[in-house]
Amino acid sequence: MRSLIIAFAALWLVAPATAQPQPDLKPDLKIDAVARTKVIEGSLAALAKYYVFPEVAKKIDAEIRKHVAARKYDQLTSARAFAETLTADLQAVSHDKHMRVMFSAEPFPDRRADGPPPAAEIERFRDQMKFWNAGYMKAERLDGNVGYLRLDSFAPPDEAAPRAAAAMTLLAETGALIIDVRYNGGGHPAGVALLVSYLFAADDEQHINDIYWRPDNSTKQYWTALDLSGRRYPKKPVYVLTSAKTFSGAEEFAYDVQNLKRATLVGEVTGGGANPGGPEKVHPNFLVNVPRGRAISPVTKTNWEGTGVKPDIAVPADKAFDTAYLAALEKVKATIDPKKRPGMAEEIDDAIAKLKSAAK
Repeated sequence: MRSLIIAFAALWLVAPATAQPQPDLKPDLKIDAVARTKVIEGSLAALAKYYVFPEVAKKIDAEIRKHVAARKYDQLTSARAFAETLTADLQAVSHDKHMRVMFSAEPFPDRRADGPPPAAEIERFRDQMKFWNAGYMKAERLDGNVGYLRLDSFAPPDEAAPRAAAAMTLLAETGALIIDVRYNGGGHPAGVALLVSYLFAADDEQHINDIYWRPDNSTKQYWTALDLSGRRYPKKPVYVLTSAKTFSGAEEFAYDVQNLKRATLVGEVTGGGANPGGPEKVHPNFLVNVPRGRAISPVTKTNWEGTGVKPDIAVPADKAFDTAYLAALEKVKATIDPKKRPGMAEEIDDAIAKLKSAAK
């Protein structure tokens, strides 16, 4: 059930991208001293028990208690403002962007400590995954026979597998592939491994990533899958688009394919969160998301926490697509045989000309 908890945490921490800033219409509640104390004590207890870096949890405890003694939170009567302030104070010590206090005006479902999420929560998660198509937002063939896949989250494999199979089968005959994770805030590590698997041949097994989990002192390894229901995309050029909003599991995907030398990253340095975890209910209306694990690359022996993943070609996020598309077109052009594919060279040249004209 740990996998579901990780997926839920990613879902709660990520909101769908919108074209324009939206007004804050989320409901709020008033909070009193008793409730504030319950949230603080519950959060500190959860961090002491589960946070992947126990020594940092002790430092957090000491710092928050200093704030309490200084009566920093006494004037906060807005539950939402209190959650935001406490989150900022926790992160000021940990520098861990996965660590967050979450508020809801509607009470969160009850959950047993160390137990599975409530059935209603699982059902809500499944319903949202279906609505968002498990994060697989777009798959298309662009002019010049370049594939494009936009992925806004990494769902667990039971939701992601049929979408990944359909998308990769559709794109299998393209000459190069662009995978866009600029709007992707993360998700399930097995969902990441699933997509990485499609980029390698079945007989080219790769050790993708490890995650160490503090609660049971275990390390989970992730390898490319031997069996996939869709068509693979080995050896051909792959470009991954990143932005400062690319976070958590999406960063892992970028980090993995970069370290395995399977893709060229184009865009911005990513957000810098490599410690997955899950929520603990500390009050009827508050959860604290506790990072319980840390990623460990088999290549670098470390991860991207606090630094982000650095692109191979650094450009502003809004320039990443055009940059990668042009590079992909040049790659495809270099590999085609005009005699076998008449008209393809003209299509590529037209696409290149349009890109260059738009850039002027």
